Amino acid sequence: MKGKMLIVSAPSGSGKSTIVQWLMQEHPELKLYFSISCTSRAPRGTEQNGVEYFFLTPEEFKAKIQNNEFLEYEEVYENRFYGTLKQQVENQREAGQNVVFDVDVKGGVNIKKYYGDEALSLFIQPPSVDELRRRLVGRATDTPEAIEQRLAKAEYEMTFAPQFDHVIVNDDLETAKQETLRIVKDFLG
Repeated sequence: MKGKMLIVSAPSGSGKSTIVQWLMQEHPELKLYFSISCTSRAPRGTEQNGVEYFFLTPEEFKAKIQNNEFLEYEEVYENRFYGTLKQQVENQREAGQNVVFDVDVKGGVNIKKYYGDEALSLFIQPPSVDELRRRLVGRATDTPEAIEQRLAKAEYEMTFAPQFDHVIVNDDLETAKQETLRIVKDFLG
């Protein structure tokens, strides 16, 4: 049976990755697999081509853009691209995998537009911007300037929430996990 698609987007610090990792590790029966994206950056550490990413040169990436091969892509910095190939998603679906897209909100909206009802889109939302600030400060991974930039971006990203099938407010992680699980199980049937 052909796999379905799960799109999960959120502002940074909302708990999206935590929830997605929990679903994938604790619920193997859902057959969730990340879409394998492409990037024009070099592999880091132990990353392998075709496992974490497909590594392309900027020229190869631009040729695929010209050929309309991407479901979504973004040029993050000059010649530093990230994107999802349509054919890769189809290959994973044909193999019976339910494909998970852990993407930014614009990518999430674009993928949902492309696939419509074949994809479920979830927006993980922090309870408030103040709570998001507290979490980002608590992480202790960013400078105060970077935190302010992330918060400004988060406020903008939260305006996209109504374009998603479901909005899950993560004010309590355990509750958010269970709500996500229920929605995903219902969608996968």
